[in-house]
Amino acid sequence: MQYYRTKNEHAITCVLCRHYCTLKEGKNGICGINYNIEGKLVNATYSHPSALNLDPIEKKPLYHFIPATSSLSLGTVGCNFRCPFCQNYTISQTSQIDERVTLPPEKVVALALQHQAQSISYTYNEPVIWYPYAKDIGVLAKEAGLKNVFVSSGYESAEVLEDMHSWLDGVNIDLKSFSHDYYKKVLKTDLEGVKESLIAFAKSDIWLEVTTLVIPDHNDSSDELSAMAEFIATSLGKDVPWHLSAFYPNYKMQDTPPTPLETLQKAKEIAHSFGLKYVYIGNVRGVDNATYCPECGEKLIERDGYNTQVVGLVDGKCKKCANTIAGVWQ
Repeated sequence: MQYYRTKNEHAITCVLCRHYCTLKEGKNGICGINYNIEGKLVNATYSHPSALNLDPIEKKPLYHFIPATSSLSLGTVGCNFRCPFCQNYTISQTSQIDERVTLPPEKVVALALQHQAQSISYTYNEPVIWYPYAKDIGVLAKEAGLKNVFVSSGYESAEVLEDMHSWLDGVNIDLKSFSHDYYKKVLKTDLEGVKESLIAFAKSDIWLEVTTLVIPDHNDSSDELSAMAEFIATSLGKDVPWHLSAFYPNYKMQDTPPTPLETLQKAKEIAHSFGLKYVYIGNVRGVDNATYCPECGEKLIERDGYNTQVVGLVDGKCKKCANTIAGVWQ
C-alpha cells in the first residue's frame, strides 16, 4: 500500500492511523516520527529500533496464540496516544531517534531465526506509526515461516486494517476505557475509532485478544466494566480473550494507587456474567490464570507468571470432551 495521499501541492495526508494528519513539507504528525519529505511520507524510525528483546508470547499478552513459545519483540519511539499511565513512556513519548542503532528488516528476521523464536512482535510503542518498517519485516518473516504479532492501542486507519490481512497473524488491542470523554480529553484520540478497529479485527482472520489496564477511579466502575464486557461479548465474540491488568503508579500518575486484586476479581466476575469464556488477570502474581475448557471444565493450559505448560489441549481441542478451543495453536 501507499502510506500517504497527496492533498495538494504543499501537503500530504498520512494514512497510517485514524488521525489522518495533514503534513506540510518538512513537518511531522502527531506521532512525531512520520514526515513529509518532498511530497512523500518518510518514516524516520525505519530500521532504528529503540527496544529489542526475546519475550515469551504470554508477555504480549497472548494466551491463545502458540503458547509456550518465544517472540522476538521490537519497538521504536513515538506514539499517537498521550496516555498518562504509559509503562514505556521513555520511548513512546519522545521522538528522539538513536540512528546509531540500525537493524534492517532482513536482520530482524535473521535474529528471530537465530534465537529460535516462533514469531516477531511489534510492540513497546504503538507499532502502527512505524507500519512501513513492521510490514517489511513481517513479509520476510512470513516467508521464513514465522508468525507476526501487533500489540496496539487500536487506532489503525481503514487502509492499514485492510493491508494487514496479507501478513499479520495475531493482535492484542488495548481497550483503555469505555468513556468517549476519557479517550478524547486524556488520551487525545477517539473511542469510536478504537471500537471500529476492534470490530474489524474480530471479523478478520487475524487472531484477536483484548487488554484493559484497570485503573482505580478512572475505568474501574462496575458500569464501565460492564459496558466493556458487553461490547466484547456482543460485538467481538465471547471467545475473544480479555486480559484485565493491574495498574501500578507510573509516568504522570504516580499518585494513583495500584489496582486492588478485589477490583480485578470483580471485573472478571462481570466479564463472566456477560458470557465471556476466557478472562485473565494480569500484572498480579498468585492468581489462577489457567485456561479451562468452557464445556467440561478441564484444565487445558497451566500458567505461573510467564511459565506455561499445555496440559489438556490436543490439536486445538479439549482432550477430555473434544470441544474446540478458540485460538492459534500451531
